[in-house]
Amino acid sequence: MNIINLNDNSDKLYYVGGVVRDFLLGKESRDIDIVYEGNAVDYCRKFGEVIRENPEFGTIRVKIDGQEVDFASTRCETYPKPGHLPAAAKFGCSLKEDVLRRDFTVNALAMRVSDGEIIDYAGGRQDLENKKLRVLHDRSFIDDPARIIRGLKFSARFGFELEEHTKALQDEYLANVNRDMCYKRIKKELEEIFGSEGRMQNAFEKFINQNIYKLITPDEVKLPDVNIEKLTCDYPCPLSWIVYAGVLGDLSILGLTRAEKKILDDAAAAEKLNLKTDLEIYKAFENASVEAVLLYAARKDEKIARHYLDNLRGIKLEINGNDLKNLNIKPSAHYGEIFDFVLGKKLSNPALTKPDELELAKSQVFSGP
Repeated sequence: MNIINLNDNSDKLYYVGGVVRDFLLGKESRDIDIVYEGNAVDYCRKFGEVIRENPEFGTIRVKIDGQEVDFASTRCETYPKPGHLPAAAKFGCSLKEDVLRRDFTVNALAMRVSDGEIIDYAGGRQDLENKKLRVLHDRSFIDDPARIIRGLKFSARFGFELEEHTKALQDEYLANVNRDMCYKRIKKELEEIFGSEGRMQNAFEKFINQNIYKLITPDEVKLPDVNIEKLTCDYPCPLSWIVYAGVLGDLSILGLTRAEKKILDDAAAAEKLNLKTDLEIYKAFENASVEAVLLYAARKDEKIARHYLDNLRGIKLEINGNDLKNLNIKPSAHYGEIFDFVLGKKLSNPALTKPDELELAKSQVFSGP
């Protein structure tokens, strides 16, 4: 556990959530969350150089021994609308009220900074020992459906399983999903679990087989035969999460970026083609990202996708339009036919040099109109 030297004897300052869970599991924590039972903005200024204050959120960032540390005030939350972002009802509430608003009991643990005492109001320590994920109340998934994907993430990362009642609540919600929800949170969780640090085939299989995908689409989706984890490991790409999620089809509800939309569009366009020759395969993917090619592999033909990525994508023509002009070939639609002819030959023989390409272009001078 990355202990911060605060030199503070307060009994109101606590490590909370994942950092405590990971400490008890003997794992290095990715994040450090510290809460003050009261007004953290006022109390935590004394620890070092203040980087940022957000009184409206009850948080403050302080630089301590060269490290930037975030402190939060304990707070209660309400959900004005199920599935949407919560609103802070009160800052400076009791520690118990703060931890009981969290997603699972194993993330509702706290450790007092001054003496290391573990505070457990929800039975999280026992659930940690039993490797169980248990929600803190029956409306948990109704309030925040993204917790379902978060549970899947923890299940995959730590080998935990949903406790029986929690699984029943999940199944009940997935059978009648409220489509009026904050899909930004869903997208964020998808990016985390299936992103660059979380390529997990087992999690994806649960995502499909347990109907968790119903959060995004009501359509029936079957698990593809392709191992997407292996694909994204063999061909690393920055947006690997969309290769998994793209199996669902239309993802517009997630609020995609232009680059993400292009991945889906390029994969869909390639799927409509009957790709047989190397030239057809090359032209289908030459302007597509690796993610689009992998999505095509997951949804239609892995063999063709791998052939392009392994053997074709690095091949480029050295000749250009100016070279054809120098051969006294007038600019016309015939240029495209010449380039395709030469490219087809080079795909079969990547060792062709620029002089070889020029000779092939010359042979096509009189083949056009």
